[in-house]
Amino acid sequence: MGRSDDGRSWLAVLPSLVNGLREEWSLRLGAPFHGGSCSWAAPARLPDGGPAVLKISWPHREAAGEAEALRWWDGHGAVRVHRHDHVRYALLLERCEPGDPLGDAGHLAVEERLLLGAEVLNELWAVPPPAETALERLGDVTAEWADLVEERMERLRPGFDPGLVAHGVRLLRELPGSAARRVVLHGDFNPGNVLAARRRPWLAIDAKPMIGDPGYDPWPLVEQIDDPFAHSDAPRVTGERFALVAGALGEDTRRLQAWAVARRVETALWAVEHGVQDGASRVMRTVRILADLAGV
Repeated sequence: MGRSDDGRSWLAVLPSLVNGLREEWSLRLGAPFHGGSCSWAAPARLPDGGPAVLKISWPHREAAGEAEALRWWDGHGAVRVHRHDHVRYALLLERCEPGDPLGDAGHLAVEERLLLGAEVLNELWAVPPPAETALERLGDVTAEWADLVEERMERLRPGFDPGLVAHGVRLLRELPGSAARRVVLHGDFNPGNVLAARRRPWLAIDAKPMIGDPGYDPWPLVEQIDDPFAHSDAPRVTGERFALVAGALGEDTRRLQAWAVARRVETALWAVEHGVQDGASRVMRTVRILADLAGV
């Protein structure tokens, strides 16, 4: 955030935002959590002494729908909302205790953690999407990404396989329209955004919600629970994990893999745009594995 004028401006007013909300909502705040890149969050005590979390986001597109999605889910698979201030992008949330991320649950086998994550996704997706909503449509977002990928590929000329990139672009444009159903997507379902809790064993936080194809959501879970590409037999390990998650979710394995191709191509071109050429090249090597698995 500190690298942009908007980010620096928001950081400058953040202390006054925190103090204002603390007073207005009669909160007692603890030391802030570490690790957030686009928000500030801290443990809080409500006026009755109950636990909560105060979260204030840097105003940006991906954060705009978080409160609406959380209220719509109403605790099914995700934390509940106590209060919300849409002008200040502030949320007073249910606190997950003990709050350990699923990604850090190394005492559990990878397969068990993948299935636990799938359980949370099933809970989120079981809540029917609202008939009227301000949440963005997945297809609108990925169509913009497809345009960006093509523009960056032409302008930056990173030396990637043009046919593989073209496959990713096509999938970004076509997959949303061929979905069998639409759900309220979490949008950033990585294992760091699934926390151990008391009300439910695991609850999702930090949604970047959209309405669309459920096949979009699982990729960060599969990728980040344990890097499947770090294994000597990466195609086999990656394929088995996709099959496990797809079976638990009732989704088509190859469709989940096709979404991974689309998302990784977008990630690679984003990385080139931001000067991370070596990282982008590594991403594209994984795209080849994913494309072979998906048969695209």
